[in-house]
Amino acid sequence: MEYQEAKEKFISTWGSLGSLWGINKAMAQIQALLFISTKPLSMEEVMEDLKISRGNTSMNLRQLMDWGIVTKTSIAGERKEYFTTEKDVQELARIVAVERSRREIKPVVKILNEVSTIKDDGTTKTKELIKQTKALHELTETMDSMINKLVNQKQNWITKSILKLFK
Repeated sequence: MEYQEAKEKFISTWGSLGSLWGINKAMAQIQALLFISTKPLSMEEVMEDLKISRGNTSMNLRQLMDWGIVTKTSIAGERKEYFTTEKDVQELARIVAVERSRREIKPVVKILNEVSTIKDDGTTKTKELIKQTKALHELTETMDSMINKLVNQKQNWITKSILKLFK
């Protein structure tokens, strides 16, 4: 397989996997392109390489910056904005995990807490609702806490060992 074919296959696959970590295909493809790029890329370079519109590129770059995955950078003598992404895979995973927790898990934990602490009116169905949502709340909160502790650790032997388990 030649470079161009491998590049296209990687970007396409990364784009498909994007939905697993909570972003759309175009966002993931832009991040993948920046991830394998040897230099910061302008919006026009991203548009040309991925064959996507200016609006789509602009919107998705902005969202990637909101996630903390992509940053703007400037190049001396250039007026265009250039973009780059985190190159350390483990740091990238940490950023994504923290952001997904903030956007998705924490709101669910809050709702589960509210639902599991409703007033018990003594009925069987209310007791069951409280019991099950409390159990789910505790599990979700524990898992979120574990994930946050794991991703916020510096690369020590425990973190490396746990990450190996997931490989």
